[in-house]
Amino acid sequence: MFDSFFNATLGRILELPEPYGLLALSFALTLLTTLAYKFFTDQNLMKTLKEEMKDLQKQMKDGDHPAEHKMSLQKQVLEKNMKYMKQSFKPMLITFLPIIILFGWLRSYYTALGNPKIFFGLTWIWAYLIFSIVFSMIIRKWLKIH
Repeated sequence: MFDSFFNATLGRILELPEPYGLLALSFALTLLTTLAYKFFTDQNLMKTLKEEMKDLQKQMKDGDHPAEHKMSLQKQVLEKNMKYMKQSFKPMLITFLPIIILFGWLRSYYTALGNPKIFFGLTWIWAYLIFSIVFSMIIRKWLKIH
């Protein structure tokens, strides 16, 4: 359905020598999804929740507290974690469908090429995952995303 559009636009990027085409595409996708997380979440709330969870977990590890106190701390951590996950759910929904469509096209693109080994003997999906994890860590630190 989207093959002709993706072939005309992104296909040119993938025509670069391997792994540079997939590297460029994974950088672009990671940047777009990370920007979606930055702009569709309340970053101040995310930072506060993360710090509060870290403090609560530190309290749980430190000292000899009664079991009831540790359970109440654990409950607070779970509540804060749920708030954190609710915040990150909106950008996930926004980026999920486009990524799935694009991955379908990438699969058909590389299947048509005979599933070549892209990066150190890895197929495109594994190479993409490695590239995107590295880029995500760098971009998140650079943009101060929590």
